[in-house]
Amino acid sequence: MEYSKEFKAALSAFTGTEKDKLIFRLLRKDKLLSKKLYFELIDPETTDDKRNAKEADVEEKIILASKYIGNAKYFLTIIRKLSAEITEHVKITTDKFGEVSLNLLMIDKVLDYNNDLSRQRFDNVYKLYLYIINKLFKSLILIKKLDEDYWMEFDELLRSIYQKILENNYLQKLCINNGLDLNWFESDNIPENIDQIMKEIKSQGFLR
Repeated sequence: MEYSKEFKAALSAFTGTEKDKLIFRLLRKDKLLSKKLYFELIDPETTDDKRNAKEADVEEKIILASKYIGNAKYFLTIIRKLSAEITEHVKITTDKFGEVSLNLLMIDKVLDYNNDLSRQRFDNVYKLYLYIINKLFKSLILIKKLDEDYWMEFDELLRSIYQKILENNYLQKLCINNGLDLNWFESDNIPENIDQIMKEIKSQGFLR
């Protein structure tokens, strides 16, 4: 939404007290904005501090979620909720590095339970695997948009995920069938046009 000069002028004409009341009213209705402003204005923790805390949170919650891994539908619901928490962290801190690293960490920790996942029927884990593949595609796209100086820091996680995919026959086949090339699991090997590749694959009815 664009604001007219008249609207901006009217807002500027508010007294300090009126502006304060308006700000607090808006903050009560927008919790995310409230958290973002708190972080930017007075939070003693840095983006790195927040990311480190979120990493520990991701690892802990995956361990707790693993108790429900036999119920693939419920397990996926927990993973989606955790992903939403990562998204909130990114919106509050504008942590572009963490947007990739935290999602890759989440996937890596889920695949620590390959043995439990592999014992389930493919139909039961299909949606979870497809969710993971979509997350991996999006993470690779984001890596390509970041400065090359960061790439090496993602490669350790990518290698770990790659190895775990190789150990999971169903997931490996689903990656191949949905156009996720396992050779891309090194930052230097990610195609420049990977975002277009993903769009083309989706247009053909895959990744859904």
